Amino acid sequence: MSVHTPFRRHRIRRGALTVALATCMGAALVSCSDAESDGAGRSVASPAADTRLAGLAQQAADTGSLGVIVRVDSGDGAPVEIAKQVTWTEDDHRLAAGDRFRVGSNTKTVTATLVLQQVAEKKISLDDTVEKWLPGLVEGGADITVRMLLNHTSGLGDFLLTPEFLPSLTGQEERTWTPEQLLAVTPQQESAPGGTYSYSNAGYEALGLILEKATGTSLAELIEEKITGPLGMKDSFLATNADWDTDETTRKQHVTGYEPDAERLRNILSGTVDLPEDVGFAGPERPEETVDTSGIDPSWSWAAGGMVSTAQDWQRFLTALMSGELLPEAQLKQMRTTVDAPEEGGGYGLGLMRVDTSCGTVWGHTGGLPGYSSEIYTDAGGRRSVAVLTSTNFGIKEEKAATANKTLVEAATCQMLGEPQPSDGPAE
Repeated sequence: MSVHTPFRRHRIRRGALTVALATCMGAALVSCSDAESDGAGRSVASPAADTRLAGLAQQAADTGSLGVIVRVDSGDGAPVEIAKQVTWTEDDHRLAAGDRFRVGSNTKTVTATLVLQQVAEKKISLDDTVEKWLPGLVEGGADITVRMLLNHTSGLGDFLLTPEFLPSLTGQEERTWTPEQLLAVTPQQESAPGGTYSYSNAGYEALGLILEKATGTSLAELIEEKITGPLGMKDSFLATNADWDTDETTRKQHVTGYEPDAERLRNILSGTVDLPEDVGFAGPERPEETVDTSGIDPSWSWAAGGMVSTAQDWQRFLTALMSGELLPEAQLKQMRTTVDAPEEGGGYGLGLMRVDTSCGTVWGHTGGLPGYSSEIYTDAGGRRSVAVLTSTNFGIKEEKAATANKTLVEAATCQMLGEPQPSDGPAE
């Protein structure tokens, strides 16, 4: 799902509590360059740069990120892999760079890729209406096209913070939701179809249903058949529950995620939205006024945010996508045709973000679920990639944590693009 935050400005978007929880479940790297890097720039990787990056990762962990995985592949040597965590979290889980992680709304890029593959095969048209595929399921569906769902111009609201769904989001209620049920509780359209960008997880639930109807295949099977299988992404799958036992074949562990407890969460969001007394994330209490959110079932997020992966696996996917391995040129061009999305740091295409950073333009997505925040990008040609995975979402909305995390993401992205790491950073 997405609880977005542009280049760690960490403002809470999309209106009141929706902006608070729905928007804080993701993150976008934002800065100030119009130049697009093609990844051909000089490499500035060095032992000193790697050491500084590791130091920034530890500082981010100690300042509020709690656990951080960084993986930088500059395309000209062995990737840099870093895993750092605050000391007390080691009792729960010893973090490793190859651990599995809930990548949240990064899943949207996979869903969009699957749709565009079907467009290339002429089974789906970007101009098809939702009503054609899902008659009677989405209010106003006759005026909403597949393209609008993909680039968030459908005008659809979101279900995340509705009274019916909020207890499931926070883990206070255990309930299995179908996409149809989520669409049924989605509020009425917030704007006219085809208008301005307005992020909606509901739109991607609808896209998942369209994919299944067009192909006669389940979304999980499509992902394995078209994406993870061909690319050898052995640690990536669509979550169906919250059972995170260590994989017996690969021995890969699942990262433990944390969020502030109810009182601290209210303080973080104070001035933006007033949370009811009983709203907080469910889970075992941990040090520093935090809650272990690993037991919250993310399967409801499905086509909008349900995938589990690793930094390496997801970078493999993004680089394959951007280099033209997964889509014909015409569909990749459509995917990269963006609408203005300032809150994402640039523009939004078809399931793909364009983010303008201080070191150049990157492509990818952000993601977030309770306890998990991720930013994964590649250069324009799919030759270089970077992933920063953080084991909290709302915990990095506090000022010091936001600053440290922003500095880390910016440094890792610049190193990926072959540019010097910014010299400024959080105070030592």
